[in-house]
This record gives sequence, structure tokens and C-alpha cells, in this order.
Amino acid sequence: MASLSTLGARIYRGETAYDFVGRRKFWYAVSILLVIVSLTGLGVRGLFMGVEFQGGAVFTVPASAELSTDDGRRIAEDASGNDARVQELGSGALRIQVTGLDTDESDAVRAVIADEVGLEPTQIDAELVGPSWGQQMTTKALQGMIVFLVLVTIYLAFAFEWRMSLAALAAMTFDLLVTVGVYALVGFEVTPGSVVGLLTILGYSLYDTVVVFDKVQEKTRVVHKQSRYTYGELANQGINSVVVRSINTSVTALLPVAGLLFIGTGLLAGGMLKDIALPLFVGLAAGTFSSIFIATPLVVDFRLRDPEIAAHNRRILDKRAERGTGTPSPAAHGRIEDEGNGEAGEAGETGGPEDTDAPRTGEGAATVPGPGNGGDGDGDGEYVTVQRRQPVSRSRGRGRPSGKRR
Repeated sequence: MASLSTLGARIYRGETAYDFVGRRKFWYAVSILLVIVSLTGLGVRGLFMGVEFQGGAVFTVPASAELSTDDGRRIAEDASGNDARVQELGSGALRIQVTGLDTDESDAVRAVIADEVGLEPTQIDAELVGPSWGQQMTTKALQGMIVFLVLVTIYLAFAFEWRMSLAALAAMTFDLLVTVGVYALVGFEVTPGSVVGLLTILGYSLYDTVVVFDKVQEKTRVVHKQSRYTYGELANQGINSVVVRSINTSVTALLPVAGLLFIGTGLLAGGMLKDIALPLFVGLAAGTFSSIFIATPLVVDFRLRDPEIAAHNRRILDKRAERGTGTPSPAAHGRIEDEGNGEAGEAGETGGPEDTDAPRTGEGAATVPGPGNGGDGDGDGEYVTVQRRQPVSRSRGRGRPSGKRR
């Protein structure tokens, strides 16, 4: 844990970094594999829709009947001819759910269950849900999700750009598919609580994605004002700037949800808790993954189709090839904001042969490193403007201009 904490602190301070964008094809493959597994679970096992969506009856047998879950399932299936789901409640009572029953069939099944356990039919609570109400619930849930996705798309298109909007939609689609796939594989019942959980994880996924996009936009805003980093490298710097915050937020949110899922459902038999806890737990983890490994890498792929970005990247890569240098260290991601006025250290009137990229501040003037950066030209000091009519030179020790302004 200490080493993990140290690594997180180093990433936060910019002393090290992970190349999320450069390794995006690997993470795309992992994402596709997870989606295939989820779709396979949906195709093979399918979703078990609760009585709220299919209609049916729910019988509550008191604990005094001393009926086991296996016996309760057998009795209900024999009496109704349909599949039954039995769940033990915290009080020791059994909740027997049978789909596809009308009022008369529900009364007949309750009478059979009461006779088997030696109780009066009135001692078994029966709740009947009509199929029309379930269809209405399904329609409302789909409408709510569609409206949510449309509003999110419009918001992201105005707040950021349309490419980020598409990437965020792809990330949220991944979250939904993985969560629903886990539901199918585990075999949990889909209830209105499950729908609430799904809508909740969409909101969380959007929040985490917006946090990452905000930093990425901040880093890439100066992409055309510097000639040191490609667009993908700047985007990767943005991810590394917030990855520790994103993970910490996710872990903090997952801990209480894990308590609801594993302790509340498993130890305390709080069956209804799992309807919300499972989609929240899976969705929070999937949302963190998609925000980091899917959303921003997709934005980079979209932007690389822009001719200006592609040309900018080619110029930088060609310059590196001419110099025989590799890619700048991704750990140096905290200094790019200071390079907004150009590469004066690499270029400029006194920078040597690589002067083609030096920005001019006016006719007859040049931008050179000012006091405090030692004339090293790495773009992390202040810049001053001097007149070209007066030769400018830098002292070897402090890097101050020796000429006078006129």
C-alpha cells in the first residue's frame, strides 16, 4: 500500500506518468473483450425481469412456517406451472415471486402454499402486479434514459466540443453494457431499483468524464502555440493530472456501496438492497475505467482526423527525427502552460540554428528567455522582448541579455 501511495503521489506531482493514449489500442481490446463477455451473458442467460415489469404475484410466507427456500420454490412452481424465485428476508420470512399470474391463479397458488405449510391462506400475504403496469414502467425507464442521453450530448457539445460528446456517449454505453451483462451473468432480478441504479451510474460516469475532459481541454488548448508536444501527448498529460483524483473518488464511493452489496445483502439478508447496490458497484468501477481508458483516447483518435492536428503532429515528429531525439518525457506535464508563447529557448534570435519556430512579438523584435531560467530554453521561465537593432547575447551564468533597449 505504501508503494501504491508513493506512485500516486509521484503521478500527481508529475514525476512519473503512464502513457494512457499511447497504449490505447491495448485498452480498446480489453474494453471490447468486456463488452463481448457482457453480450454473451445477455444472449445465453438473459435478464430476469421482476414482477414489476412482467406482472405476477409476490407471496410472503411468515417465518413461523419454517419453510426452506428450496421447498418454497418447488411448491410454488408445482402450483403455478411457472418459474418461481424465492428469497429469504431478514426476519426469516420467505418472499416467493411468480410471474405471469392473474388474480384467480394467484389465489389458487396462495391456497396451495398455505395448505403445504399448515397455515390459513389469509396468513400468507399476496401482492398482485398487473402486466400493464410493468409495461408502463419499462416505457418510462427507456424514455428517461433517452432524454438523459440527449441532454448530456447537447451539454457536452456546448461545454467542450462534439468529439468529446461522442466519446462520452461511447463511454456511457460501455458502462451500461458491462453493468447489464454482469446482471445477466449473476442472475439478479431486474426491478425498478435496478433502473434507478443504472441511471445513477450514468450520472457518475458523466461526472468523472467531464473532470478528465476539463483537464485535457486545458492542456490541449495551446497545442498550436507550441512545437514540443503532439496532441496525444498533451491529452495524456491531462489524464495523468487527474488520474489520482479520479481513482481516489471512485474508491471512496465504492466502499459504502460494497458495504451495501456484500454485507447488507450477504450477511444481513437485505435482499432489496442488491437491486441498487449491484448496478452502483459495477457501474462505478466501469465508469472510472471508461473515463480514463476509453473517453479521452477516443477524443485523441477523433482529433487526429483533423488535418491541422495531423499536420502539427507531423512537423513535431519530423523535427524529432532530424534531431535524433525521442518523445519528451510524459512526466514533464506541468510546464506546458508556460510554453504558450512559443519555444523561445529552442528558437529565437540567439538560440542557434533551430530558429525557425521563434515567435515574433513585432517588427524588428524577438522573444528571448528572460532572467531566471538560465537561458536553457526549455520553456519554463519568463520571456522578454528586445529590439533587433541592438545585438542580444546571453551571459553563460545567468542568461541575462547584455544589450540595452532602445
